[in-house]
Amino acid sequence: MECISVFDMLKIGVGPSSSHTLGPWRAAERWITELQEANTFRNVQKIEVILYGSLSLTGKGHATDTAIVLGLLGKDPVTIPTKQIPELITVVKQHKKILFGGELELAFDFDSDIIFKRTFLPFHANGLEFKAYLKDGKISSETYYSIGGGFVVKEERINSKENKAVFKSFPFPIKTGAELLAFCTQENKPISAIVLENERSLQSDAEIDNGIKHVWDTMLECMYTGSHTEGVLPGGLNVRRRAFDIHQKLKGELPYSTPLDWLKTIRETEVKFRQILKWVSCFALAVNEVNASLGRVVTAPTNGSAGVIPAVLMYYLVIENHDGDFDDIKRFLLVAGEIGSIFKKGATISAAMGGCQAEIGVSSAMAAGALTELMGGTPEQVLCAAEIAMEHHLGLTCDPIGGLVQVPCIERNSMGAIKAINAAELAMDTDPASAKVPLDKVVNTMWETAKDMNSKYKETSEGGLAVGVFLSDC
Repeated sequence: MECISVFDMLKIGVGPSSSHTLGPWRAAERWITELQEANTFRNVQKIEVILYGSLSLTGKGHATDTAIVLGLLGKDPVTIPTKQIPELITVVKQHKKILFGGELELAFDFDSDIIFKRTFLPFHANGLEFKAYLKDGKISSETYYSIGGGFVVKEERINSKENKAVFKSFPFPIKTGAELLAFCTQENKPISAIVLENERSLQSDAEIDNGIKHVWDTMLECMYTGSHTEGVLPGGLNVRRRAFDIHQKLKGELPYSTPLDWLKTIRETEVKFRQILKWVSCFALAVNEVNASLGRVVTAPTNGSAGVIPAVLMYYLVIENHDGDFDDIKRFLLVAGEIGSIFKKGATISAAMGGCQAEIGVSSAMAAGALTELMGGTPEQVLCAAEIAMEHHLGLTCDPIGGLVQVPCIERNSMGAIKAINAAELAMDTDPASAKVPLDKVVNTMWETAKDMNSKYKETSEGGLAVGVFLSDC
């Protein structure tokens, strides 16, 4: 069993997809590192990348080719100024050269040296192979799999022994919801406290707090940016940004100049039921409009579902509890991360493997459970909320129009956030002892549903809305 930190589930990166953008980007970086460690890097004279399965079928719409080139250039998705991305790609395309690893200039044709093959590799739907043609005539190749949420593995899982060792070093090793509850009962602690102890086995309290703050600041900045940016999203669908228009109708008259000031002014606006629904939708839409335009987001647990968790946490801070502070944010993200890891261990967070239930469904479950703890729910009620949220996403397909993370993906974040809030409210009024479906059963069911789902509904754009709606209709 792999070791999964909260910061593995909540990664900072660039949109539009964790599995099709961030994962391939990280794979390119990893390949370069391995070439350097093998003392092969300086002997490379030509490189080539082959995309398989879902990465091939929807790679263009998900900017997979762009992400790979950025990785090959040695750029970091956490720190790269996103405004530089178009220029970097244009230079590679125009000059047909790439500064490999930021050091080695090689001939590189963007259109022919990235090869799209519809073939699916047996291990996972998201396979990609890197080839290095060496000066001595040999070819060095490596195959990686982007398994969702920005996680990248090789089939042989080289690091599995190391991960298992770290997992066993956790004071509270957790694979299932039942195990998590057992530790909460044993220690008489809430879920967030159990998760915090595990995180402390990996890094210091100061590092944990800094990491949480960086994640939340990125989420808040993303909501702010999306709510203040108008226009049409890139990609050819001509999708109009809606968060800006919704925000213009909702915002009050108080001035603000920073995302934090903005949060405080929202607390002073009208909070009738309709306005609350619109605010939550605005937050979620804002994040995923930023994501769709290659902006910086937090994978939570994926880029395509990045809007649910920040929208629900923002709801808590501006609607439920005006005194909410960093401690609340920390507890929320710790709980959310742990619930996400349970789904990753027991099922999948990859739409290419499980459809959108694995992305929006999991993010809604994460947010529902986290909100429930902040609202005073017991650990049992927290997992009950997560179960309710996922139960009502079971079977949700992934059929993006044009292979873009826009329709129906952006709206689904709004729906996932609303469902999470409702699930939390239901759980707070539920006696967990009378609940019929435990979290672990819904995790198992989601995985069984994923395995039964036709491949055309798993991020291939070969079924559903992706073929029912033509680009010409848009």
